[in-house]
Amino acid sequence: MITPTLLPYGDAGLLLEVADTAEVVVLADACRAADLPGVLDVVPAARTVLLVLVPGTDLGSVRRAVAGLEVRTGPAGAAPAGSVEIPVVYDGEDIAEVARLTGLSEPEVVAAHTGRPWRVAFGGFAPGFAYLTGGDPRLAVARRAEARTSVPAGSVGLAGEFSGVYPRSSPGGWQLIGRTDAVLWDLARDPPALLTPGAEVRFVVEGR
Repeated sequence: MITPTLLPYGDAGLLLEVADTAEVVVLADACRAADLPGVLDVVPAARTVLLVLVPGTDLGSVRRAVAGLEVRTGPAGAAPAGSVEIPVVYDGEDIAEVARLTGLSEPEVVAAHTGRPWRVAFGGFAPGFAYLTGGDPRLAVARRAEARTSVPAGSVGLAGEFSGVYPRSSPGGWQLIGRTDAVLWDLARDPPALLTPGAEVRFVVEGR
């Protein structure tokens, strides 16, 4: 059972603190599904879920509603908030290193990355960057000892429990295993981010 710490966040917000990202995903799912009173938005992060409230909403009523949620650890019960398929060419500069670190062959790294759906836990770092969780636990690898000064847009990487896709060229220290032509951030699109919190993401080998 997840029991978040509830903290006021100004006069129009409530911050829910939990133990880890897995609990964030489940709690955010539950908050979205519960249609909590006065909640405008549910904003997950690595260890917190922020409830953005209509100004003037009674914080006490929201606290009681959150406290009344029966949220249990384990696989999220709520349906994913949409599904996105991302084709990837698995020729990243670090795929051999990931294979070495995990004890897998390079084809096994690809099979593990594509073998189960990921979930968007939260966004951050850069517009359109999504932290994806729920993948094969064998792919949990440390960041590079030295970050690159420039990682190309579309690079697909791993770091800790997460996978992610760089939406634009930027410095970065994730282990790069592939690349995609998918556009992660487009201001002409509604919403601009291709990957939004709660969505399911499936990586597929380009051309299949």
